[in-house]
Amino acid sequence: MFPLRDTYRARTYPFVTYIIIALNVLVFLIEITSANVDEFITKYALIPALVNFSNLESLTPFISSQFLHAGLLHILSNMWFLRIFGDNVEDKFGGIFYLFVYLLSGLIGGFIQYFFAVDSTIPMLGASGAVAGVLGAYYVFFPHHKVETLVPLGFFVTRVNIPAGIMLFYWFITQIFSGVGSIAIAQIGGVAFWAHVGGFTTGWIIARLVNNFSKGVEEGELLD
Repeated sequence: MFPLRDTYRARTYPFVTYIIIALNVLVFLIEITSANVDEFITKYALIPALVNFSNLESLTPFISSQFLHAGLLHILSNMWFLRIFGDNVEDKFGGIFYLFVYLLSGLIGGFIQYFFAVDSTIPMLGASGAVAGVLGAYYVFFPHHKVETLVPLGFFVTRVNIPAGIMLFYWFITQIFSGVGSIAIAQIGGVAFWAHVGGFTTGWIIARLVNNFSKGVEEGELLD
């Protein structure tokens, strides 16, 4: 299933979402036009074997790696998902807190992926964990929103409006199963499925906490 758009427009303009997308595109252009692409990636991507928790400088790639991408399709898919689901989540969180959740989701997603391959020398890069955090928050806040989705049916592809809760739950479960299947080959690279799982879970938890806090405030006001 591939999402085309959600059917609910945010109440506010998604400035932060567009800024994040612009930054990702800018860094990608700098990356692919650098004199030595491999050297650029080695410097800013997350390489588990180089992580030293007693050296803060070695930890900065947990953030910088979120703005690197392995190719055009990689960045297009990440930014596509962010544009579809980010505007409503930004509207719900507010711009500054939304940015915090985005970066934190990417950081925790990167750490979870690192945990499964601590000795790997293969660079980890991409905004997938951070974007997954946005999806996790969307799952909590807007499970009944309809998402226009391309669904393959044999040799044909059709458009179907699917509740966001169903689509995102399906996506999350596929990431878990794919992550389990990738453990044995973590040392030879591939998709960072556990970063997706960690990021999604982070966004889901924070959104749940925000929802519970908001309900508590409303109930308190009613009691007063």
